[in-house]
Amino acid sequence: MMAIAAIAANNNIVEEVAWMVGDQPIYKSEIEEAYQQMLYEKTPIKGDPYCVIPEQLALEKLFLHQADIDTIEADESRVTMAVEQRMNYLITNLGSKEKVEEYFRRPLPEFRQQMQENMRNQSRIQEVQRNISKDLKVTPADVRKYFDTLPDDSIPYIPLQVEAEIITINPKIPQQEIDDVKARLRDYADQVNRGESQFSTLAILYSEDGSSVRGGEIGFLGKGHLEPEYAAVAFNLNDPKKVSKIVETQYGYHIIQLIEKRGDRINTRHILLRPKVSDEELTRTVNRLDSLRADILADKFTFEQAATAVSQDKDTRNNHGRMVNPEDNTTRFEMSQLPQEVAKKVNDMNVGDVSEAFIMKDPKRNRDIVAIVKLTNRIPAHKANLSDDYQTIKGMYEESARQKMVNDWVTKKIKDTYVKIEDNWIDCEFQHNGWLKIKK
Repeated sequence: MMAIAAIAANNNIVEEVAWMVGDQPIYKSEIEEAYQQMLYEKTPIKGDPYCVIPEQLALEKLFLHQADIDTIEADESRVTMAVEQRMNYLITNLGSKEKVEEYFRRPLPEFRQQMQENMRNQSRIQEVQRNISKDLKVTPADVRKYFDTLPDDSIPYIPLQVEAEIITINPKIPQQEIDDVKARLRDYADQVNRGESQFSTLAILYSEDGSSVRGGEIGFLGKGHLEPEYAAVAFNLNDPKKVSKIVETQYGYHIIQLIEKRGDRINTRHILLRPKVSDEELTRTVNRLDSLRADILADKFTFEQAATAVSQDKDTRNNHGRMVNPEDNTTRFEMSQLPQEVAKKVNDMNVGDVSEAFIMKDPKRNRDIVAIVKLTNRIPAHKANLSDDYQTIKGMYEESARQKMVNDWVTKKIKDTYVKIEDNWIDCEFQHNGWLKIKK
């Protein structure tokens, strides 16, 4: 088979080019590496992998070319976080860093760099696709027509869902505990300022934030992506060798070190410590909410009134205690979408019941809080219908319509792009027409 040859920059090995998309090559080694990763991740492949995978890679190049035209950049902090999560997953499941290197046949730093590039590209591709379909308008008539034309076996089965209200109280933290946390942070800051310790090392050892695995580094972020108190201090830092004063946010207490500023974005390290709640204070707060529950059951006031007056979670308090599912912005939750402790309580309740007080982890701040919940609705598992599941069906329609807009864009882009495919791919059945510029 005839093939275009290229020299790999890092190891001087001659690589064979399978496809050319514009001026971008797709190497046979890329296709094989993607296939091996999909096998490891047990990713289902619909069709011949040696036809499916190069087409996916070619589509990525079309989207990335558009991202370059539109000057779309990825959020580097999110990319870094995603890479760390992925690396930790691989190391845990394969057993060691050496096993990861052996499986993917490359040194870990090189593999990490490639993964970072892949995730950065994926973020940019998603933004291009969002831009393509950003002008989509949906009417109830569109949704109704879509549902009426769905084949019976395509109508989704909706699992059991519940609606609930919640009241949460943050147990008071003793001042001594707060003072101890601040003293520890001041000590860490002094060690860094005196040159006795590296900030990143102390972050790895002591920070209670997920960024600890990266030495406390959170990546380049703008003010809108940072807690206001954190941003106010971070953006006033000028000396990367010095450590900030102690900063309090809703997550706890921080000290911050500047890494670099770029225009309206900043990259910093931080160490986060969270004061702990005592068992005695947890017990007092449980008793307080149990007393509140007794007053609700005695009809002294409603659960909704109590939530508005007492609850310390601003999102649910402003919503009269009503919980909202962040995944679809509705009040319905599948049991797996609820916080674990809430799901456990709700599972055995009847509609209208108010639970006894219980301790749970605040999903935002990872600290112990105390809550009571009221089950307001239980929707049995059922086949979707317009009257009960309009938002679900609307979401299906929107996804279908967006995909059509993207597919139409891809069809035009292929037509306008130079594509050269080696003979071994001439008999492939591709998802999109137009790749092959010659007749079979």
